[in-house]
Amino acid sequence: MQQTQETLATLKKEIADALTFLKLDEKEAKMHALEVAMNAPDFWSNQAQASQVSKEHGHLKQTIEKWRELEQNVNDATELLDMVNEVDNEEECKELKQNARNFQSQFEALQIQLYLSGKYDAYPALISFHAGAGGTDAQDFAEMLMRMYVRYAESKEWKVEIQEKSDGDEAGIKSATMRIDGEFTYGFLKEESGVHRLVRLSPFNSGNTRETSFVKVEVVPEINHDEVEIDEKDLRIDVYRSSGKGGQSVNTTDSAVRITHIPTGLTAQCQNERSQLQNKQNAMKALLAKLIALQEKNELSELSELKGGHVDNAFGSQIRSYVLHPYQMVKDHRTNHETSQVDKVLEGDPNEIDLFIEKSLKKIQ
Repeated sequence: MQQTQETLATLKKEIADALTFLKLDEKEAKMHALEVAMNAPDFWSNQAQASQVSKEHGHLKQTIEKWRELEQNVNDATELLDMVNEVDNEEECKELKQNARNFQSQFEALQIQLYLSGKYDAYPALISFHAGAGGTDAQDFAEMLMRMYVRYAESKEWKVEIQEKSDGDEAGIKSATMRIDGEFTYGFLKEESGVHRLVRLSPFNSGNTRETSFVKVEVVPEINHDEVEIDEKDLRIDVYRSSGKGGQSVNTTDSAVRITHIPTGLTAQCQNERSQLQNKQNAMKALLAKLIALQEKNELSELSELKGGHVDNAFGSQIRSYVLHPYQMVKDHRTNHETSQVDKVLEGDPNEIDLFIEKSLKKIQ
């Protein structure tokens, strides 16, 4: 009984501190304000804006309900424990003890939200893959990573959409971009941004020698066009025919779009839609996301301050290594967290990947 009381008391304080940190009262006020807006007769006159408001409301409601439910359950258990006599209510005490453990587990699962309070953490994520040094091995590795994140996202019931993919000459992909939408998708996946390194016996050379290859992973939040202003004269828009390996689903019209931000040289492209307009809209979202990420990285107040000098074209040092030979290990070089469960990681096992992400999130706080 004493241990259960201490567990609940500690948990009650931790929850109170978490609610203060998350500014849950402010979130509740904002949720109610959004509900008022959603009840307006002309709410759906602007479909895009209405959809964004509805999504924000749903996210706030889900967050608030989870925390408030846990807070109420712990308060109820604490009150009940004060009234229970351990001698006369042995079974009830056992149940309270188990409930305390369950509440602790629920708190630990929700606790990650304390590290996801960034401006864009609740936004959908655009994740891009770029094969680097390593030739065909790097292109194959890029496809391995894309498959890993697709499976990881699907295990969390996040929505995945491939926006652009350029196939490798022999195997794998040269580059690809996909959109992932779900709860805190950008907040989680931003920790995966950086250079990933693979060491293995190459299946693409006759000697089956040990090779090292690199892939750059870029993760940015999906920004709506109306959230930021960008000078049209700074953009170059190119239309081209999308590439692919053939088949009935290949887009054979000149509807693929590439947009270049001339001052920085940053580009974004989309080819998955048959409509040139839709591809342009998706490419524009991706470009804006890259510009916002670059703006925040360089601590600039305006997008107009972004010039070519702010863009680092080098791959830089890797954030994570995947070693398949001569031993099996995945190691994150930012946190030193490592695991020998390489197959599980590359299969997108959420238990393994979440550990890498959570340790990285906690390290930067």
